[in-house]
Amino acid sequence: MQYYEGVGKSIDDILKKMRNSPTNIRFSELEKVCDHFFDKRPSKKTSHQTYKTPWIGNPRVNIQNDGGKAKAYQVSQVLEAVDTLKRIAS
Repeated sequence: MQYYEGVGKSIDDILKKMRNSPTNIRFSELEKVCDHFFDKRPSKKTSHQTYKTPWIGNPRVNIQNDGGKAKAYQVSQVLEAVDTLKRIAS
């Protein structure tokens, strides 16, 4: 995983946890991954946090706090975006 080199063990650990158990991810963990890989966009009094991705098409990732937990489908979307970013970078 050359792209992740130097990103810090905690990010790698969270990514592994996201892949192994997407229904058991805390919102704060998902937010940490998004903050690391993507640019946060200002939100206007909404429950969603939006992050900008560097490619054309659907260039954003949305995440939402669900009682302290991350929503599983959003975990999957973030993993897909991280994988896309990895492909672009290599």
